[in-house]
Amino acid sequence: MTRAFEPGDPVLELAAVGKDVPHSHPPGEEHWVRRPEQEHIDRIITGQEVGHYYFILGEKGSGKSSMLIEAMRKIDGDGVAMFEAHADPEIVRIRLGKALDYEFHEDYIGGYFSEKGPRDMGALLDIERAMNKLEKVAMKLFRIRKKPLVVIVNQMHLLRNDDVGRNLIELLQQRAEQWAAAGLVTMVFNSDDYWVYERLKLLSTRMEVLPVTDLPKKQAIQALQRYRMRYFGEKMTQEQLDDVYDRVGGRLSFLNRVAKSHDMLATCERIKDIEKKWFLNQCWIMGTEMDDDVMDQQKWAAAAMVLAHALVEKEESMTSTYDPVVGHILPTYPFHIAQEIMTRCDFIRDLDSLNLLTITNQAEVRASSVPMHRAFREICSQPGFKEHLDNTIERIAAIESLGRTRELVAKDLVLGGQYDIQQERNKVTVRLKMPEEEKGN
Repeated sequence: MTRAFEPGDPVLELAAVGKDVPHSHPPGEEHWVRRPEQEHIDRIITGQEVGHYYFILGEKGSGKSSMLIEAMRKIDGDGVAMFEAHADPEIVRIRLGKALDYEFHEDYIGGYFSEKGPRDMGALLDIERAMNKLEKVAMKLFRIRKKPLVVIVNQMHLLRNDDVGRNLIELLQQRAEQWAAAGLVTMVFNSDDYWVYERLKLLSTRMEVLPVTDLPKKQAIQALQRYRMRYFGEKMTQEQLDDVYDRVGGRLSFLNRVAKSHDMLATCERIKDIEKKWFLNQCWIMGTEMDDDVMDQQKWAAAAMVLAHALVEKEESMTSTYDPVVGHILPTYPFHIAQEIMTRCDFIRDLDSLNLLTITNQAEVRASSVPMHRAFREICSQPGFKEHLDNTIERIAAIESLGRTRELVAKDLVLGGQYDIQQERNKVTVRLKMPEEEKGN
């Protein structure tokens, strides 16, 4: 396991295969846009920040993993191990073993004799054994290096939000707390989704949250100019730069995609259309003709549309939605207010996982990106949208009301019989009254 923390790392070797990664550029050339958080990340990865572990939270494509890889490149991965999370804990176990150069008991001869082996207790126990070994190695190396090792768990949101996934997060966090207190290992967790932060928040005492958002306008324009110069050797005018930023904002993945294309404005519109179709495919509402079999899905879709409409309406009432220096100011709602608008408290996290909405580290809910908010604006401005949304909500209410209604059928009312219903304080009495037989019969 000691070899896993020597200079050189498989993550860096894999990244170097691509054309937009550190080793493919001359040493003096800046290959990537330097984010404001890069300096802090560098200090964490080099072991200068001691006594805490870190949770990096930000939207997909904002540059979180790239900053970590860049920080590792500067020290050639010395004292750092990195692996990707996964929904299956068995795969997490294998990836952890590969990152730490630790072999588990894959083949156990006792199995031939029906003896219980080390692998019979599941992946979490194997991961715990690897953590025990890592602790011993960290104590040994600390005497030599005089600074902590760094273990990065990337893509934490890929873990399932179930008992197994939450138990795995708890296991990793307990070790992170212990090692941060001792200064042995600095754990770095990286995630796109807010639910991981909620889980970590329960037990956190030494955790620091590093939010990673879209670039401000000035830096985004510089990044776009640098990308365009690298790919086409073209110097863009200020008007072109402003136009692109107005359409896609400061998301690095979008800026990189636009800069690589020949027709930048068409690519901007294509990005917006992709986001719009993704939102409509997940959340479109069916109106009054909705079948009752899809009511549960339509509850979810209608709640998402109500929140999207509320965000668009709030934008219209905002005094400023654009700053010449900062750039876009997207409308937001506090998490609890967003739940109140949706009238549900269990839907927003799913919308965050689908990258339709974003929940920031300050528990503010907004569109996941500038193109997504533009898509919200287009959808809500369609003729008849509000009426269609209201009809869907009324149809859902009607189906629910029908499900709560019970029908009582009165039978055997023959020969003029009647029911006599009397309501008293705590009960209702129903009696059958038959007419008196005619005289002479």
